[in-house]
Amino acid sequence: MATQKYFYGTGKRKSAIARVRVFNTPGELIVNGKPLKEAIPVVAWQKSASKPLDVLNLNGSVTVIVKTHGGGISGQADAISLGISRALIEMDLNLRPKLKSNGLLTRDSRIKESKKYGLKRARKAQQFTKR
Repeated sequence: MATQKYFYGTGKRKSAIARVRVFNTPGELIVNGKPLKEAIPVVAWQKSASKPLDVLNLNGSVTVIVKTHGGGISGQADAISLGISRALIEMDLNLRPKLKSNGLLTRDSRIKESKKYGLKRARKAQQFTKR
């Protein structure tokens, strides 16, 4: 049995992680064993997840298999986008300038700030009374 060659990329956003494998064969985008439309119900998030493929006109010409965990659906969609971009660069380095100019290689580092001792949340303190 011959193993099929794939290109790997990891995407992260908030607390979501996407492990992406891009195969150089015609196919579709599969997330956690389901088609993209089933796994991510909101159209805007679907577009966000598949944006690297749209920018490079590769929809249908590559097979993308994604495993995600952590975070919410929105964070997972952005993590998928970054993972696909990184995997496509591994497949063909000449795709990098087009992905870079569309801002698809930047990791969004905004994560939830940790709670501080003595406070209700990261910054919310009890109300101060002067008298």
